[in-house]
Amino acid sequence: MPANKRKHAKRSVDRVVKGMSKAVGKSLPTVSRLARRTRDPFKILISTLLSLRTKDEVTMGASQRLFAIAHTAEKLSSTPVRAIEKAIYPVGFYKTKARSIKEISKRIAKEYDGIVPDSIDALLELKGVGRKTANLVVTLGYGKDGICVDTHVHRVSNRLGLVKTKTVEQTEFALMDVLPRKFWIGYNELLVSFGQKVCKPISPLCSTCPLHDNCPQLGVEKHR
Repeated sequence: MPANKRKHAKRSVDRVVKGMSKAVGKSLPTVSRLARRTRDPFKILISTLLSLRTKDEVTMGASQRLFAIAHTAEKLSSTPVRAIEKAIYPVGFYKTKARSIKEISKRIAKEYDGIVPDSIDALLELKGVGRKTANLVVTLGYGKDGICVDTHVHRVSNRLGLVKTKTVEQTEFALMDVLPRKFWIGYNELLVSFGQKVCKPISPLCSTCPLHDNCPQLGVEKHR
């Protein structure tokens, strides 16, 4: 890309990020709030698993109850599945998640001496851990550069025209080419909040969005 186009693209991304930050204020997803309190990779891993297909407020309560009875891989690995189920209910698929959390805790305790792996590849070897979860652990838990992409990040990035992708994984790698590295770690929490409050999946609040005048609204059929 020519130097003048790279400079223009950088200004455009800076403007987009600034506009989204203004719209969401200090709002943060549950996992980000937990991460800022402890920077504990294990708690980030488990709370992220709990958050899948679960509302933020439910995730927070479930995480707090679970960590009150067991907050390390060693302790969770020896906690009965029924006790885990009771603590995390009513998160989505709580019975399946309880079994998965116990097995992941066992592997971390046994194979990694209780320390959560700090690489994407190693984390992906844990059954039940996908790229979203792995990225949150390495970025929020270990401070390593990475872009965590979930449905909000995928949807909003495409609507804004920052990327043109069909899958979440494609979006992760496409964003690495257009986002300045300084935005990588915080991009997920920003877009999750923005996607929940403003750029909703159905009928986004375009009329009150600070990006409205410059947003191409790609794929938006109905808005408010």
